[in-house]
Amino acid sequence: MKPFWIVIFCLSLCSLHAQKAFTPEDYIAKYKDDAIKEMYLHKVPACITLAQGMLESGNGNSDLAKKANNHFGIKCHKEWSGETYTMDDDAKDECFRKYESVLDSYSDHSMFLYSRSRYAFLFELPITDYKGWCNGLKTAGYATDPKYPERLIELIERYKLNELNTIEKTPKLNFPSNEDVKPRQLAIREVYRFNRIKFVIARENDSYYKIAHDFDIELDDLLEYNDLSKNDKLQYGQKIYIEKKRRKALEPYHVVQKNETLKSISQLHGIRLSMLCKKNRLKPDAMLKVGDVLYLRQKKNLPE
Repeated sequence: MKPFWIVIFCLSLCSLHAQKAFTPEDYIAKYKDDAIKEMYLHKVPACITLAQGMLESGNGNSDLAKKANNHFGIKCHKEWSGETYTMDDDAKDECFRKYESVLDSYSDHSMFLYSRSRYAFLFELPITDYKGWCNGLKTAGYATDPKYPERLIELIERYKLNELNTIEKTPKLNFPSNEDVKPRQLAIREVYRFNRIKFVIARENDSYYKIAHDFDIELDDLLEYNDLSKNDKLQYGQKIYIEKKRRKALEPYHVVQKNETLKSISQLHGIRLSMLCKKNRLKPDAMLKVGDVLYLRQKKNLPE
């Protein structure tokens, strides 16, 4: 049996090792693929996501990042229905969103930007215009720090994060642990989760049949999961669910952006098209206007 002091010494070493702070290089290496994935799915430049994560979380070392997996300083806001974490910020005992994983924080950050009309103009910018995005985030009110754009730009240029913004091929992304995914599938495709639904990202020269075949799913079922028909064209980088979408989304509502349809919004939020239509008393082919508010969790009330 080891002497008591040796046990204490070993525990102390383990504690010091566990508390080792992330360097910027550590953070980039660990989360750059998650940032690239979000760029493919939601069109937020990877360098912006990564630079904001580095700045807001102190390279993953902040209490908010370590205790709540919140890497972007996103507060609860009235629509948040998930777990929360309370800490002092601009005011005492402010409410922040708490996530099960860092990847959930990255996904929510993208949805936070994409679903709010005040950030809509950013998605009109070229994916490579990181300076426009940095200044636009400040203009739209993401942060109160007057030097916020300069801080982001400095990080992007120092660590050459803008090199992550070129969309050329489907990125190799870290595979989140899923005990119920068959081993043979792991070698074929990366599988992700959003709104508790598994999905994959369409590759070059992909097809609905190939995806269905890879996961032992009937083609008709795969098309039904995604509210698609055999005549719909599969686009490179498209999100394809391999399970049924859910009856409700994570967010309570969605503000319609340019060129969006009910089908694209149902795919974005992982909600069945039929349920999206039912909640908003609309037909699947209804025309949407920029700025329209769609309900994602409850049924829209009829005007009195």
